[in-house]
Amino acid sequence: MNDNAHELDAVGLLCPLPVLKARKRLQALAKGDVLIVAADDPAAVVDVPHFCAEAGHTLVSADTDGPIQRYAIRKG
Repeated sequence: MNDNAHELDAVGLLCPLPVLKARKRLQALAKGDVLIVAADDPAAVVDVPHFCAEAGHTLVSADTDGPIQRYAIRKG
């Protein structure tokens, strides 16, 4: 992981908290920085890509590891 990547643990949080916390963390980051979000809310599969599209961020990747989903979001 490069040094412009940041992590957010949203495991155990339900909609809309993972997206709200990601929005808050992204506000503090520089354009181009990457935020890795870990979540286990089933709604995050829809919410995170929608949030990225609406807010102008890039969803770099979305992976699932058991019940945990990991999203890499590049700040736009």
